[in-house]
Amino acid sequence: MKKPLFITLGIIVAVFALIYAFIYFVPYSDGIRSGELIKISHKGVIIKTWEGQISQGISGAQIFSFSVLDKDKDVIEKLQQYQGQYVKLHYTERFATFFWLGDTKYFITDVQKEQSPHFRN
Repeated sequence: MKKPLFITLGIIVAVFALIYAFIYFVPYSDGIRSGELIKISHKGVIIKTWEGQISQGISGAQIFSFSVLDKDKDVIEKLQQYQGQYVKLHYTERFATFFWLGDTKYFITDVQKEQSPHFRN
């Protein structure tokens, strides 16, 4: 009686581990987006995640929402430093996400400060 139960639980755990590994380690796409960094926040009630937005248009009509993993401390610090400035974001898009990773499927891997094409000095 116990053996079928352990086999069933083992299969369930293995399937969940495979799904998690696929979502976490297999990227759907990667790329670069640029815009004015309008928001970076640490949000959540029980599990907090880093979430942000950039505006990709002059009027703010195109908003790109993204998440940052907690392990990427240097990316978080750069985003906080560049708040309100024009930035270039390198991102990885995943097939899906889990609530403890972030709200979006887009995860930022690097940040660079850029000169805005809208305002020239």
